[in-house]
Amino acid sequence: MPVINIFIFLGGLVLLVKGSDLFVLTSSRIARRFGVSEFVIGLTLVSVGTSVPELASSLTASFQQASGIVMGNILGSNIANIGLIASTAALLTNIKTEEVMLRRDGYIMLFASVLLFLFMLDFEISRLEALIFILFYLAYLLFLLDKVKRHEEEIYFKDFMIYFFKFEYLFDLKSRIKPQVQERGKRNRNSEDTKKGTLKTGKRAQKKHESESEIEMRTKYESESKIEMGTKNEPITELRTKSKTEPEYYDIDIDVTEEKLYKASLLIEFLKLIASGAAIIIGAKYFVEQAVFFALLLEVPETLIGISLVAVGTSVPELMVTISAARSDYAGIALGNVIGSNIANTLLILGCAGLVHPIMVTSLSIYYIAPFMLMMSFLLILFIRTGWRVKQFEGLILLLLYLSFMVLILRLG
Repeated sequence: MPVINIFIFLGGLVLLVKGSDLFVLTSSRIARRFGVSEFVIGLTLVSVGTSVPELASSLTASFQQASGIVMGNILGSNIANIGLIASTAALLTNIKTEEVMLRRDGYIMLFASVLLFLFMLDFEISRLEALIFILFYLAYLLFLLDKVKRHEEEIYFKDFMIYFFKFEYLFDLKSRIKPQVQERGKRNRNSEDTKKGTLKTGKRAQKKHESESEIEMRTKYESESKIEMGTKNEPITELRTKSKTEPEYYDIDIDVTEEKLYKASLLIEFLKLIASGAAIIIGAKYFVEQAVFFALLLEVPETLIGISLVAVGTSVPELMVTISAARSDYAGIALGNVIGSNIANTLLILGCAGLVHPIMVTSLSIYYIAPFMLMMSFLLILFIRTGWRVKQFEGLILLLLYLSFMVLILRLG
């Protein structure tokens, strides 16, 4: 029954999205516990956190050689990010923008879209082209983390292209990794020194206790002898009382307790990581399988299912976040997330999926979907330039274009 398949499809989507959120959060916690640098965490986890559902579904579809689902998901997500998410944010409030958002990230997004269209013209995304996408994304992250943060002046798109073709990102990556390895080794040495110091302290405390016990026994004997002779020694009594009240191995007990708590909490985090990973795999599997099922049932190309059900389904969480951000006067952050997500979808997700298996491209994608994605990207750039804000009527234009295109493309299919 199609109703059962709809519930399975939605259940897979929920598992995929919720599992992705928990996976990113837990991975970050575990990485910090093992002393992994903020740089590596940002490079691998945080940067792709909002794109994990698209990544998981695209990789699953690529393993199943469902190229139409992959292309439809990537192109459809990019279009939905602009026509649905950015437009919704603009309708709720005028989105304030900055010049650097356009001249750096906006132009990089446009460049990635044009590069994708050029690679699609031979009706295939090869593994070599997928590798080029990944190299561009790696360079983009390092460009943001190194060049942009180190320079006080503004860094623009032309600086990124120079940075990429001069292979500066390879040197930056090497300079980033080497100090982190040295720092981690230093932390390990300090930890060993601390343990040795704690052990020595424990031994000294033990020797001190033993010596004090000997003194106590000796002074007790002398005291008893003096008492028999009719004398009294009060300081000896004070010493004996003091030695009895001193705790033994106090520091060592605390270290052992903290280590047990640390291992227990770390085990819980690993269990969460395994559970979230399983949720992502199972959710993506059923999500993609049901998407292919609906494509066969409705006798429509897989690309249309990818651009509609899969793309919109994986974009629902970002839409909810965008609505919340717009109501809280953080719509500018939502627009930045849209641009960053489009860059990640094109360069990272399509690159990873293309490495798994070359992606076949249909004529529907080349002649209709990809040109519309380019047009929407150009419109977003144009609207950003108009007074450095995306106005409400401009958001309405984007939304109407998106809805009209979806109706047209489904009819064509």
